[in-house]
Amino acid sequence: MNPKSKAIGVFDSGLGGLSAVKKITQIMPNEDIVYFGDTGRVPYGTRSEQTIIKYATQDVAFLMEHNIKMIIIACGTVSTVAYPFLEKSCKLPLVGITGASVKGAIKATKTKHVAIMGTNGTIGSGVFQKMLEDKGVKSLGIPCPLLIPLVENDYIDRPATRLIVEDYLKPVMDSDIDTIILGCTHFPLLSNVISDIMGPEVTLINSGAQTAQAAYDVLKRENLLNDNGGKHSFYVSDDPDGFGRLAGIFLGNELTGKVEKIDIENY
Repeated sequence: MNPKSKAIGVFDSGLGGLSAVKKITQIMPNEDIVYFGDTGRVPYGTRSEQTIIKYATQDVAFLMEHNIKMIIIACGTVSTVAYPFLEKSCKLPLVGITGASVKGAIKATKTKHVAIMGTNGTIGSGVFQKMLEDKGVKSLGIPCPLLIPLVENDYIDRPATRLIVEDYLKPVMDSDIDTIILGCTHFPLLSNVISDIMGPEVTLINSGAQTAQAAYDVLKRENLLNDNGGKHSFYVSDDPDGFGRLAGIFLGNELTGKVEKIDIENY
């Protein structure tokens, strides 16, 4: 099989990775995509490092059963906690959200002070903070554990969600922070709420979009871009019907392709 014709494998703890898929389909419409959302075990951000690595390893093992040429870690928690482990064991190009998002934030910030919104696991790892500070940029990590369940249950434009987001962002208000990394691929769906609270002078870095662009750059460099594809396959570990109903919110249009449930514990 022509290596260019192989699919891009994408995984996340749930639906959030579809924000990366949305951008992939915009900039690489001819790419086949195999997506796995671990909806039966979402969220990952409250789990121990050992459990996150176990889940991520199983997710990659499932994707490797398909004809893929690249793996995109569309999960902030896995990208910060398990990336070094996966990098050692994975023989394919591996792209996570961390480096791509930091690159975008460094380019955007004028004050050299950036906040990161993420899960407990993402913020606790300190990876985002270290990468920014290594480039001379001050950082503030903001754990936001309640936001993933709200997004996964379509509580996006609700007063309760706004109150929670406002509470999380209190440390950012009246500071010189001018850029916020949405360090979870679920969070771009809350961009309107966050922007309304923080105002237009604060730039939001969409981790899903940044990661998709980074994947494009790698495939172009390796001469692996497909020019004759576009098939999408979706797999979940629980409730395919629920995934199908909510997927359109992340993708911006109706989900095309079958959603199939698999037993991730077999991997």
